[in-house]
Amino acid sequence: MDVPLTTADFCYRARLVHADLLGAVDEPGVPGSLGRLTYGELLDRADGMIQALTKMGVGPGERVAIISPNAAKLLIALYAVTVSGRVLVPINFRLAPAEAQFIVDDAEATLLLVDPLLDEQFGAVRAPRRIVLDGVADAELFAPAEGDTEWPSLDENQPATLNYTSGTTARPKGVILTHRSHWLNAAVVGWGFGLAEDDRYLHTLPIFHVNGWGLPLATAALGVPNVIQRDVRGPEILRRVGDERITLLCGATPVASAIVQAAEALREAGDPVPGDGITRMVSGGAPTPAAVIDHFERVTGWEMIHAYGLTETGPVLTANRVRRSSQLTPGERAAQLARAGPPLVGVRLQVDSDGQVLARTAKGMTGYWGHDDLSRAAFQDGWFMTGDGGDIEPDGRLRVTDRKKDVIVTGGENVSSLEVEARLHEHPDVVDVAVIGVPDERWGETPKALVVLREGATFDPEGLIRFCREGLAHFKCPTSAEELDALPRTATGKIQKYLLRQAYADTQADSAEEERTLRA
Repeated sequence: MDVPLTTADFCYRARLVHADLLGAVDEPGVPGSLGRLTYGELLDRADGMIQALTKMGVGPGERVAIISPNAAKLLIALYAVTVSGRVLVPINFRLAPAEAQFIVDDAEATLLLVDPLLDEQFGAVRAPRRIVLDGVADAELFAPAEGDTEWPSLDENQPATLNYTSGTTARPKGVILTHRSHWLNAAVVGWGFGLAEDDRYLHTLPIFHVNGWGLPLATAALGVPNVIQRDVRGPEILRRVGDERITLLCGATPVASAIVQAAEALREAGDPVPGDGITRMVSGGAPTPAAVIDHFERVTGWEMIHAYGLTETGPVLTANRVRRSSQLTPGERAAQLARAGPPLVGVRLQVDSDGQVLARTAKGMTGYWGHDDLSRAAFQDGWFMTGDGGDIEPDGRLRVTDRKKDVIVTGGENVSSLEVEARLHEHPDVVDVAVIGVPDERWGETPKALVVLREGATFDPEGLIRFCREGLAHFKCPTSAEELDALPRTATGKIQKYLLRQAYADTQADSAEEERTLRA
């Protein structure tokens, strides 16, 4: 039988098998919050949304944009819009209004949904129709269905979502992900992360980021509760983990750092850390150094899983999990986990002659929205060019070495910024770090460290440089360091190094002579 793979399969199973189980726990205290919903209630509201969209004249294939932090209504929109043959366009709520308007216009969205707490911030962003999700203006849109709703038969190759790239170097592009892509990704991500029916999932990962990596569909199929988290501060995450008995969450390195700091405070007070020995966290968005992984697992008692992927690849390509039963020291375990890991089922990886990681997968994008030329240029003989440097080790695991554009060339030597960052992450005072190349008359460019320190630590640039030199070849080490309050990151957790390079390219000339003396 030739049966299309669509997002409806996950919603159908959730309603048939898990209707009476807890489906979502919405954030309390927010206008329009839906509280605690079973999967039956969640999907009844999804059917109600389908009926309301039809009444509004939003037809099949039309784009529905939404600007929202994690919320039960965002889950419902993902289910309802895609199941009914429309296309969801989730927008990063951390963007500037002009950037959000660009996406709405580029996607030609006919309807824009806006979270009530973001209405003022994005008040100037417009579409032919705009609704605020405050529980009043959207009352009909998220009301339970009136009678039965028939889901249409869909082609698995038609678009389900348009997910705009986070724009680390240029204007975002709309990545077309089909129903087939969503289906395959949700299935293999569930396997890779070890998702099971007795799990409880906390949405610390933004759902707008590549549809929460596919977990909203995977959880629906297995009847796993979706606990919504808008505030990603460490103490609040730990409170939710304890109150809701959370077993799985995802996030980038900054989220892990926030959890560690909150867990350390509990340990120092003599209190237990919620989830100790039970919870696992998937780290993604940017490579996580071994020192960060080791410290995270020791302080929290949680398991860390390392994932790697890109929006264009649907998104997850690898999942690296080291079983607790393996006879490894904590340091050896962390070193293995620092790799991106083995490919998921249906993924092929290789490295080209320039050291770039290439990926081939049945769940990848069909192209960029409205950019056929860029779509063709993104592939090399059927393989997607990731832009990441890497190695595939003898055991089949991928190790990402650096973004090609982030490699620092100093005096003719290539320096991996990730390698230097990993060394600085071993320093007890460093919470976050980015290493960039800055112009230098003699060497072309030299490494500069931009660090975020733990609260109460004293900034000692020469001490940080000495620390690097104790573990790395001198030519790899920063010749200067500067303290920042925070690093600019995309929604996926990737450091926006192009912004840092732009900021320091012009200011570096004045201090070039002083920095050259540090290199000797």
